[in-house]
Amino acid sequence: MNFIKNIFAIIIVASSYQMAIAQPGGGGLEAGEVEVIKEFDARLLDTEKLKVLPGLPPLDTASRKLNYTIPLKTVPIDYPDPSLRPIAIRKDKIDKGFRGFLKAGYGYPSSPYGEFGYNFGGEKKNYNLGVHLLHNSASFNNDFENQRYSLTDALLKGAYYLEEGGMAVGGKIGYTVDQVHYFGYDQTGGIAADTFLERDQIKQQFNTLGVGVNLFNGERNDLDISYNAGVDFYTMKDNFASDELGFNLNLSGTKWFNEKNPFTLTVRTDFTTYNDTIKQQLNNFYLQPNFTFHGDKFRVKLGANLVSFDDNFDLLPDLEASYAVLGARLAVFGGWKGDYVKNNMNTLSDYNPYISTYGKLDLRNTVYNQFYGGVRGNLGIIEYNGQVGYKKANDLALFQSDTTDLRRRFITVYDTVDIINIEGVITARPFKNFELTAAVTQNIYTLKNQEKAWHLPNFDLNVSATYLTMEDKLRLKAELYVENGVPYLDEDGEAGNLNGLFDLSFGADYQVAKNFGIFLNLNNVAANKRERWVNYPTYGINVLGGITARF
Repeated sequence: MNFIKNIFAIIIVASSYQMAIAQPGGGGLEAGEVEVIKEFDARLLDTEKLKVLPGLPPLDTASRKLNYTIPLKTVPIDYPDPSLRPIAIRKDKIDKGFRGFLKAGYGYPSSPYGEFGYNFGGEKKNYNLGVHLLHNSASFNNDFENQRYSLTDALLKGAYYLEEGGMAVGGKIGYTVDQVHYFGYDQTGGIAADTFLERDQIKQQFNTLGVGVNLFNGERNDLDISYNAGVDFYTMKDNFASDELGFNLNLSGTKWFNEKNPFTLTVRTDFTTYNDTIKQQLNNFYLQPNFTFHGDKFRVKLGANLVSFDDNFDLLPDLEASYAVLGARLAVFGGWKGDYVKNNMNTLSDYNPYISTYGKLDLRNTVYNQFYGGVRGNLGIIEYNGQVGYKKANDLALFQSDTTDLRRRFITVYDTVDIINIEGVITARPFKNFELTAAVTQNIYTLKNQEKAWHLPNFDLNVSATYLTMEDKLRLKAELYVENGVPYLDEDGEAGNLNGLFDLSFGADYQVAKNFGIFLNLNNVAANKRERWVNYPTYGINVLGGITARF
């Protein structure tokens, strides 16, 4: 307030001084002088400072409950696909393997052996082509004249993969010469005492030419469908003016669901025309659909086999189911399956090389209807598979010696047979590089018309062992074959049993160098001369050794 008063005082004094100067000299106030004793000094008096001490407000201990309402809202978020960037690793040198092999040897009795195979093409080429050649023969100089055989086989097979569409074309052509001799004729007297047979009279040679072509998908397609369309043709001739022509057409496709459940549909034809003194035809048509479902522990196959033959139509089952009780260690399975098996010159001569052809061959279908069940599993060092089954066979082929034939060839007789089958396989690997396998089969036949199942074995046992040593260069093997003596009819029509088979063999092959090796096989060291077919004994002990090469 004092400061404001001083300002007003200064203003009033200044105004009075101006007014005094502005008064006219002739009138108004009188002139005079003003003496300033002291200059004006404006000052503010010192103020007293108020001291204010800060302090915290009292705590609010009241409890408050707050409620919030948040609306739900789904916000779409697009996640980009992750990209994996592999870490670079050092590339190991990959062994390219070998394209070809050669195996050649000679044995006792006189038995040359040769085998050759080579595969053309490769990973960077869109084709592959393979060739395989085989020759094996033996001639035995013993009590049986002309006890000899010869087999020569040549096969050329390949495929070409088209660059677009994933389609591929395959083809094959093969030629086989299978030669045997009917040395089972009486060479000591009796039925052939006044008869001398030249070698050309007892030599049988089957010449077979086979050609096939097929179209299939060479790679997986977007529809997960695999397909195959093929045609196979063969012509077969023997030394006794018999010939056979076979034609097979196969169309099949498989659609995969969830990459593990396939549905397959197959349409197939199997035509056979046989000529000797008369013409026989055996033509089968097949329609075979099936679907297989794979679960976590079980697998089920549902299918059918529809067969048409000679104006007859037959519906056969194709059913199978399995369940993993203890994972891979134990699984149970069972099924019901039916099929047609053709008996013609091609199949019968393959099973019995001493079959009589010209004027004696009878072509038929064997119709099978089989129920089976069993167990299988893998226990680490042991794998096993065993089953029991019942099979009904209509027109099962049996074999009898034709005693009216000087060459002692065989003819077929057919019968309806009930078969109880028991079989099992065990493979053991108790330690590294050693493997032991044993397989046993027991058949019990019940025939409708015939007394016995002529020339069909009902028991056989095969045991084999292999051991790899010396840094995988030496492979040792041993094999045992045991089979019961088969029943037969003698010249008087009386039933008998031939001697059984006990064949013990040993073998070894040694890889001398990367591309060169040697082998030696000692076969039938027990010198068992069992007759698989009456009047036709086996060769006894025989030896074969030679060299191997790969390139």
